[in-house]
Amino acid sequence: MTGDSGLSFALKRDRMVMLAALLALAALAWGYVIWLAAQMTPTPAVAMPDMPGMDMPGMDTVAPALVPWTLVHGVFMFAMWAVMMVGMMTPSVAPMVLIYMRIAEQSTARGRPFASAGWFAAGYLAAWSLFAGLATLAQWGLEAVALITPMMTAASRTFGGIVLITAGVYQWVPIKDACLAQCRAPLSFVQRHGGFQASASGSLRLGFMHGMYCVGCCWALMLLLFAGGVMNLAVIVALTLWVLVEKFAPFGEWTARVGGVALLALAAWMLLA
Repeated sequence: MTGDSGLSFALKRDRMVMLAALLALAALAWGYVIWLAAQMTPTPAVAMPDMPGMDMPGMDTVAPALVPWTLVHGVFMFAMWAVMMVGMMTPSVAPMVLIYMRIAEQSTARGRPFASAGWFAAGYLAAWSLFAGLATLAQWGLEAVALITPMMTAASRTFGGIVLITAGVYQWVPIKDACLAQCRAPLSFVQRHGGFQASASGSLRLGFMHGMYCVGCCWALMLLLFAGGVMNLAVIVALTLWVLVEKFAPFGEWTARVGGVALLALAAWMLLA
């Protein structure tokens, strides 16, 4: 094996290792979300688990009451949101990470190595962890004013309709279009922000910026979890697929607009029916 072929093999191996790591990370996150959703599904014959924001006055209770949050409850809820965001958004960043590694291979072959693509992925997921913190605060506030139930679903059709209207309108605003354009053209994004970085800190910062554009594109869609149920697996899967279609399908921009109309129509039905 020549030196060049040996280097090529090593770089391809690194790319496969990174892909396997991203898949494993997503699988672990989804496994946790699925397990947690199963734990929070009430059954008539089984007492509800002791979850943050729930109180169990009796063994036959299937509608737990709100209790004040503690620091432990808040940390648990943040972990729940963070892991859920990792599971939902890792598939979105995987193509960009693989592009990063392909360009890094070419640069390394010329004697100009890049920082590991792992730093870029870490920065991207850090942006979504920041969103998870904000979502946790939002959940705490919504529970405090009884707009969502202890089972983390909308407490009324009115609140659910307002969430749908918010998400539907955002699908049409210019900032949504601007952020989605950044997500749909990752190489253009990188070029506009100084190119791929040789340092770990630069790669981390670039990944964080890319993640923040993704948050700007998708935050309103994530609000739908408060309407459909934060631990509703059907809603989580639907939103994950929706985000992937918006970002990668040739008709992704139209998906955003058509989806916005559908959300507004659903809101009208919910509020007027």
